[in-house]
Amino acid sequence: MELVDTHCHLQFEKYRDRENEILASASKAGVKKLICVGTTLEDSKNAVSLAKQKKVIWASVGIHPHEAASFLADRSSSKKLKQAAMEPRVVAIGETGLDYYRQISSREDQMSALRAHIELGIELSLPVIFHVRDAWDDFYQIFDSYKDVRGVIHSFSSDINNLEKILERKLYVGLNGIMTFTKDQTQLEAAKAVPLDKLLLETDAPFLTPAPFRSTLCEPKHILTTAQFLANLRNESLEVLASATTANASELFKLST
Repeated sequence: MELVDTHCHLQFEKYRDRENEILASASKAGVKKLICVGTTLEDSKNAVSLAKQKKVIWASVGIHPHEAASFLADRSSSKKLKQAAMEPRVVAIGETGLDYYRQISSREDQMSALRAHIELGIELSLPVIFHVRDAWDDFYQIFDSYKDVRGVIHSFSSDINNLEKILERKLYVGLNGIMTFTKDQTQLEAAKAVPLDKLLLETDAPFLTPAPFRSTLCEPKHILTTAQFLANLRNESLEVLASATTANASELFKLST
């Protein structure tokens, strides 16, 4: 059985010098491939560097919506992001999107940065990893102004209504440890309804450690816990879920050794 962690941040400082140990634990749990997702220009470079060193890791480069203002303030940022995106083992653009829950960067800056990322993804024929929180209407409006955008809604935790709109746009849906501890039944109903051919697994490590390990640092190995929970929730075998989500990850991100 093989699993893929399509969204983690193993390049973060808190994992430094523990990468081999973490990858060994992940492999033991069946997690054979990982995508390290950038959140700033420097962080994206670190993700690319790690991917070059470890054959089981690929990278995505992007600017988290919280960092949109800083990204736009430097006129050279777009050029630097494109340069990073053209590095070997980069398989996606992001994470990018809209986060109105905290709104650390203004809505206007977030929307401008999102457009820049989508346009880069189109130019380089790369899928986009989207972060959307309390901002669905603006996200759909921007997304719909482009054609042929491929990607995934990372850390999906909304309802059936938004799930249907996501699927109408042919996007994939990334589920993580949130599903194991949420008390929101609408989120669980939506998780059950994600078509198997549109489902991806992720950890968002070091965040969102699944139950019953909530007091520990999230790692890629925890994909197995989330997969087991979802298989039970969706009344599917773990093997079927693992096989489908691994195939989906390979299809969207074109993962190859």
